[in-house]
Amino acid sequence: MAETVERKALSEGLNALAERMRTMTELSELAIRKATEGLIHPDQAEIDAVFTLDQEIYALREVTMKLCVDLIALHAPVARDLRTIAMSLETTNDLDRIGRYAKDIVEIVQRLRDSKLTRAAVPGLERMVDLTIQMVHTAVEAFLRHDAAAVRDSERTDDEVDRMHDELFLAITHGIEDRSLPVEVGAQYILVNRYMERIADHAVNIGRHTTFMATGRHRLLRADVAEPSTSEGAQPAS
Repeated sequence: MAETVERKALSEGLNALAERMRTMTELSELAIRKATEGLIHPDQAEIDAVFTLDQEIYALREVTMKLCVDLIALHAPVARDLRTIAMSLETTNDLDRIGRYAKDIVEIVQRLRDSKLTRAAVPGLERMVDLTIQMVHTAVEAFLRHDAAAVRDSERTDDEVDRMHDELFLAITHGIEDRSLPVEVGAQYILVNRYMERIADHAVNIGRHTTFMATGRHRLLRADVAEPSTSEGAQPAS
């Protein structure tokens, strides 16, 4: 009887954790979408919304971390339950960093509001932004579903983002050198380029956390590598 009550309490705690993680992932993805959209259509209300989202993400991170620690201390979970809690702890840090980079980007948007240049003024930046946001979306959805298969291409996609980052850096510096891009504007786009590359890295981190949470293996399995059999499928913890 005591074991049943204990399992029920742990299950309720895991459900509460899942809901908080869902909210945090939604806020983080929304923040980066709003921030990057501001590069094309700077709007003060949207800029203010990103600052608010960043604060909400940080506050939710603190609450979620406390819940994780309490679940471990009170229930001594093992196996998949423990992995779910531990990887939720790790993922809250990545989501918080994504929110902080979104805030950094809207601070740049504010500085560029008087400029007529948009992200379209730097060829390739829009594609990099779209690909990075898609990486974040795929990673957070996979995390919520405990779906390791969904993130098997994360590292390959990150390689593409890294390639875009290098090409954009050269394009921006060349634009500054030939004066087609004002120095102060180019400098800001170099920062945006860097932030997007780092956001993609955090998406890969979330993919790795998802893989370990779902399978007990630390490394992402690439799509061209056969997945060994496992007694634990990519199913939510119960």
